[in-house]
Amino acid sequence: MSQAASLSPSFDELYAQIEALPRGVTGEILEPGVIRTMSRPAKPHRWAAKRILLGLGEKDIGSGGTGWWIEVETEVRFGERLAVPDLSGWRVERVPELPNENPLTVMPDWCCGVLSPGTARDDKRLKLPLYAASGVPWIWLVDPALRLLEIYETMKGRPALAMTLAEDEKAAPPPFDIPLEVGSWWLPAVPPTKPR
Repeated sequence: MSQAASLSPSFDELYAQIEALPRGVTGEILEPGVIRTMSRPAKPHRWAAKRILLGLGEKDIGSGGTGWWIEVETEVRFGERLAVPDLSGWRVERVPELPNENPLTVMPDWCCGVLSPGTARDDKRLKLPLYAASGVPWIWLVDPALRLLEIYETMKGRPALAMTLAEDEKAAPPPFDIPLEVGSWWLPAVPPTKPR
């Protein structure tokens, strides 16, 4: 064992540091030995995440739907990594009951990241390949600034772009295959104010 490897903190040591973070700060382990932190998201991010969750209500058991457990900002352990997808889902047919554990160690069937200016790079460069390499079948990246939904399917451990939806397109994207109004996910434009 090399000296560098023995000096690298373990997952449990890093997770203890994450648990000690101030309220409102989220920590993730997306690279070995490195904790990345982020504060609470801005309004366009929150709006999109809320609208996506509302749109998936008929599938979410927690909202009275059927077929899926859909969670908001749940810590998920991916081996020695820890990520907090904005939304994640587990098919009930595969996971009849979500375990009462934190972080969750049961691999999601779907992860959704809503991109923010401060996190978009990590979401694309680190989280997207992590989810695919870990076997998450479907990954959504939602960009409120571009008003764009990118849907990735995992193929041989790699993310493959399967579909994009922009602006106000309507479709039934996988894995849920129910009609969704993507246009409702974007924060309404503020009309310019008239000079007095």
